[in-house]
Amino acid sequence: MNLYPLKFDPILKERLWGGTKLKNVLNKLISSDITGESWELSGVDGNISVVVNGELRGTSLQELIQQNGAELLGKSVVERFGSDFPILIKFIDANQDLSIQLHPDDKLAKERHNSFGKTEMWYVMDSDPGAKLIIGFNKNVEKDEYIKSVENGSLLDLMNYEEVNEGDTFFINTGKIHAIGAGVLLAEIQQTSDITYRIFDFNRKDKDGNLRELHTDLALDAIDYSMKDDFKVQYSNENNVINKMVDCPYFKTNFIDLTAEMIQDVTKRDSFTIYMCVGGEAEIRDDWGSVLIKKGETVLIAAASKSIELIAEKAKLLEVTI
Repeated sequence: MNLYPLKFDPILKERLWGGTKLKNVLNKLISSDITGESWELSGVDGNISVVVNGELRGTSLQELIQQNGAELLGKSVVERFGSDFPILIKFIDANQDLSIQLHPDDKLAKERHNSFGKTEMWYVMDSDPGAKLIIGFNKNVEKDEYIKSVENGSLLDLMNYEEVNEGDTFFINTGKIHAIGAGVLLAEIQQTSDITYRIFDFNRKDKDGNLRELHTDLALDAIDYSMKDDFKVQYSNENNVINKMVDCPYFKTNFIDLTAEMIQDVTKRDSFTIYMCVGGEAEIRDDWGSVLIKKGETVLIAAASKSIELIAEKAKLLEVTI
């Protein structure tokens, strides 16, 4: 099969906290004013991405994996994950604060939900003045102290707030309490998992007037109660080179500030490659074809491609592999 650079139809999600930046900033074809998420590349059951360009248009990601296996994913990826696509790629627009939440690790998620845990990272693409994220605690907290704060409504007093700007990047490991604040547009890279423990939702009600479900008891054994300054990712932004950002067991992410032509020999890369365009536009070529990627778009390159050419006068790309 001709595994040229593949684009997929975004899976758009309305959320209570969603807004209009996916439409107005990233040019998604959206009529709703409360769209919070654009799932760019997904193997989640019920939300399988479908190719939108070229001769494979209309083919699902799952069909591609079944037909091509290691040629698409990489031999080592198939050995670890079988026919499951291991990464979920999103753009998120928070017009309001998201709920405060956390995700269990692989062991706990397997025991409780027969699922992977959820390690993730955020790259801030746009933020309103003063916009913040919640990441972790502002001090070491005992479990009893945490429970008391939930019961008496003082949980926010224990939260660590981080004011953000474009380009800021954060690594959110399992167990770390977090929330995206109002006014933040970001790119999210995560394990393929939809397991979330919501612990506080600002007492919001859904469209039917009901408070959203909290997962207070489930969260107790999943939370990391210690204060850790381990979440802000420091990276270089030299032009036309691979600037390393995150390297964890679940994904590797690099930042590329592209102002010219850049050719990568990926002969030894036993993994697919994902490019998220977070600024400008670029042409991406591989062994089978080429595609134009603009801000807010995502492209999948098959593991069988051994050379990737990136061409742009001005583009910012996140490169993601396993």
